[in-house]
Amino acid sequence: MTVDCKVLAERITEAMSGALVGSERTIFALEIALFARGHALIEGVPGTGKTLAVRTLALALGLPFRRIQFTPDLMPSDIIGTTVFNPQTAEFSTRTGPLVASIVLADEINRTPPKTQAALLEAMEEGRITIDGTAIALPAPFIVCATQNPIEYEGTYPLPEAQLDRFLVKIDATYPSEAHELTLLARVSAGFDWRDLQGSGVAAVTSADEVMRAQRAVREVHLSDGVQRYIQQIIAQTRTHPRLALGASPRAGVALLVAAQAAAAIDGRAFATPDDVKDVAAFVLPHRLIVHPEAEIDGVRARDIVADVLASVPVPRA
Repeated sequence: MTVDCKVLAERITEAMSGALVGSERTIFALEIALFARGHALIEGVPGTGKTLAVRTLALALGLPFRRIQFTPDLMPSDIIGTTVFNPQTAEFSTRTGPLVASIVLADEINRTPPKTQAALLEAMEEGRITIDGTAIALPAPFIVCATQNPIEYEGTYPLPEAQLDRFLVKIDATYPSEAHELTLLARVSAGFDWRDLQGSGVAAVTSADEVMRAQRAVREVHLSDGVQRYIQQIIAQTRTHPRLALGASPRAGVALLVAAQAAAAIDGRAFATPDDVKDVAAFVLPHRLIVHPEAEIDGVRARDIVADVLASVPVPRA
């Protein structure tokens, strides 16, 4: 039984729009991560709806959701779990942590030490965790949505490149436009309560089975040889760009391809185009690039370089 990814995405978007205002691109990026079996990193100053977006996604999907508040004293066993000795039975039993859920919100991930951050790697990459040598499969579907604040650096542990590369998309949560902010204030004035999303009408519109069928359908989206070469040329261009100290890896090329497949499926097509690649590149590539310090001083950002690369690589005709 096949699933119409476009119809599913429209249902998810409609459900999330009941709580989020002016967040179409954020919702689209979260859907890309979900449909492509990836993970999402949301960066923005406090109060821009990062946590709200993930909570709303979890409610719209109707899947098991856990929030982990990352702090400097958080240990790997606090998120993965541990073995517990029962003196009555004289046996050890496994007690899993909050990471065992379909949707995990890693709130303020850059506030916990690297050892705990690294504990996410196996879960994000392999879909499983290991407790005292015992491998435990995580629920399917499984997606980690992490948040971080780009302003406060005191007492933080920036994510290393190896872990940043595990996030399929990075979303910049920005301030809303004047019109959107007025709409938000009007909603709250009319009784909307962000602390009670279910009471505000956000409800599940799908199931785990339908989401997994959508994920399989995404991988069947066709990419022509021309589009595949276009992706490779974009990746190669980042490696020789004079303002980059580190270009995109082969994993970044795979991520760009899969994200383009997801974008095409969400648009209701069985084939991906160069426009799909361009549409998702701003989510997939910038966090995987390292800008030269001299360029950073000049105010150059990774997303500016991605735009420059997209403008310089010839678009295939077919």
